[in-house]
Amino acid sequence: MSDHQVVSRPEWLEARRTLLREEKAFTRQRDELSAKRRALPWVRIDADYAFSGEDGPCSLLDLFGGLGQLVVYHFMYGPEWEEGCPSCSFWADGYDGLDVHLAHRDTALVAVSRAPLESLLAYRERMGWSFRWVSSLGTSFNEDFGVSNATTYNYEPVEAPMEESPGVSAFIRQGDTVFHTYSCFARGLDPFNAAYQMLDVTARGRHEGDLPWSMAWLRRHDAYDYE
Repeated sequence: MSDHQVVSRPEWLEARRTLLREEKAFTRQRDELSAKRRALPWVRIDADYAFSGEDGPCSLLDLFGGLGQLVVYHFMYGPEWEEGCPSCSFWADGYDGLDVHLAHRDTALVAVSRAPLESLLAYRERMGWSFRWVSSLGTSFNEDFGVSNATTYNYEPVEAPMEESPGVSAFIRQGDTVFHTYSCFARGLDPFNAAYQMLDVTARGRHEGDLPWSMAWLRRHDAYDYE
């Protein structure tokens, strides 16, 4: 039996309303932060990246699919890896079906990794996903956006180069000109994980405090032992 405080319903409502005031203040702060994010300056992309996609070679502009904005999930999957990163797979489990909704806000979604395209597509089939995934193998795209062989991650120097790291980057286009508008990494990726957001409203939360590291419990969704 838990030793957590147990109260009457009226007492709970009073405590919940107190927390609600803090949650509303946080929501307003988040809206203000989102406005500042949108107000960031842009960087013009002059590099001619050539990705490998299901329909053949494609440029960064092609990844927009005619839409005005693009969100890239930098999925950790190195050129020599046999399968994708389990934590990136955890994030990616929530991406299917988003493209239809994002397209109605003039935004495209694509995952980008350095593994060969055939490896990406085989892993996508294994995982049962359908979102777009392209290979950046042979380009400097991942290095340029700080997620492969990185000496700086999350805008801070790292002790040793990191072979692969996760991230999200946003782009906008004006005609055929593409601009980089935003990137985030590390804990900045938390809002993109639906499972964590749900766990955060439960009494036990993520329940990772006693683990050797925060995601030691995690497996790819086809690798959990249910017996």
